Amino acid sequence: MKNALLLPSRKKIPINNIYCVGQNYAEHAKEMGSTVADVPVIFLKPTSAVVESGSSVIIPAMSNNVHHEVELTVLIGTSGRNIPAGEALKHVAGYGIGLDMTMRDIQSEAKKHGKPWTTAKGFYTSAPLSSFMEVSAISDPQNLDFSLTVNGVQRQKTNTSKMNFKIHELISFLSTVFSLEEGDVIFTGTPEGVAQVIEGDVLNAELHGITTLTTTVTMEKNS
Repeated sequence: MKNALLLPSRKKIPINNIYCVGQNYAEHAKEMGSTVADVPVIFLKPTSAVVESGSSVIIPAMSNNVHHEVELTVLIGTSGRNIPAGEALKHVAGYGIGLDMTMRDIQSEAKKHGKPWTTAKGFYTSAPLSSFMEVSAISDPQNLDFSLTVNGVQRQKTNTSKMNFKIHELISFLSTVFSLEEGDVIFTGTPEGVAQVIEGDVLNAELHGITTLTTTVTMEKNS
């Protein structure tokens, strides 16, 4: 069982469902040739996609174009269904940083034919996750800076204030479709600057002053 680590208490919570939000930053939607939707775009990753800081992202042999997408992550601590937006943040245990690794070539083909993104988004090691900082240590989750460097060069940087759908709105929306459970993780969307990674790249994601994540890129070897 993979666990989310809560700091500073070091409490471990088994990771449950992984919900991801697409196109939640206007500039990223623009760079992808799209617009921000009227309702959140939701997709899922399996728990087998999760790797801890210090582990590797393994690019599947089927893809020639894997992109990084750095995102604020939210760990649910209290279960709920049909949660009012005004009560949503009470269900959060902590905040972290994560990478939504994406086989962009596979996703593009899926989009072209109106097929799901599951293969492109949910492959093994596609969800590197940092530890989570407990909510008591964060005064305003909607005003947090986060960024990503690749081999020491900054690729992405933004503030959570730029989200189209805010954290409480995402939690409330998700809870009308699913039953949110303790250990669920929400990837809240990525800003502009997504780009390809190659074997040997070192990715450093940071939720500034709160938590960090480091991963390296390797290639799956053909058997």
